[in-house]
Amino acid sequence: MKKDVLIRYERVCKSFGPKVVLKDLDLEVYRGEAFCIMGPSGCGKSVTIRHIIGLLKPDSGLVEVDGHDMSKIGAEDLRKLRARMGYVFQEAALLNSLSAGENVALPLRETTRMGDAEIREKVNAKLALVKVPDVYNKMPNELSGGMKKRVGLARALITDPEIVLYDEPTAGLDPEISASINDLMRELASELHVTSVIVTHHVGTVRTVADRVGMLDNGKLNYVGTADEFLHSTEPRLVRFLGAKLD
Repeated sequence: MKKDVLIRYERVCKSFGPKVVLKDLDLEVYRGEAFCIMGPSGCGKSVTIRHIIGLLKPDSGLVEVDGHDMSKIGAEDLRKLRARMGYVFQEAALLNSLSAGENVALPLRETTRMGDAEIREKVNAKLALVKVPDVYNKMPNELSGGMKKRVGLARALITDPEIVLYDEPTAGLDPEISASINDLMRELASELHVTSVIVTHHVGTVRTVADRVGMLDNGKLNYVGTADEFLHSTEPRLVRFLGAKLD
């Protein structure tokens, strides 16, 4: 049976001045799957997913999200499409002037007409979902790194998105906390049936979360396959990369 392609890249190129970041990149992400993009720091993983949400546009090639050409999409259609997405930033990106709960509430206050009581109820539900139910009134500087990541994830989920984009969700966390975040991402993908695109260089994330994975190498996505195929590949470059990450 043919799979439903939700996100498509065709021969996408992106440069910043003389630096070529993406070169003829091809990728299909199926509706409902968790796709991991692996690669070393600075290889263009974050640049790749920023095209999905329209923060960047390709120099050439096609980026298509649920039938929308992201190079040609109008402002109103882009706003509606972004409302169907959640974005988990690498450093959580919480506003230090707002409590954890108000950080999570921010998308609802900016894009809906929901009342305070309804917003608070929904925020509390999302904080409970990501297993930090008691942090609504805590300020970001009172939270551990792992708690900040969970609050950032709750904010990404507050609008009940169909697509969640994760930019290095376990970066800077110790192995135990990283493992708990990976378990949470897998649990949420199973429960909420969202389409997840995860940028990472952590093998544990691939092992726990990914349905499929690809290696970003010289501007292209190579060695695409299931997580098991990827982790047991005999491709020399993959073996070297994964060996370094497992050390």
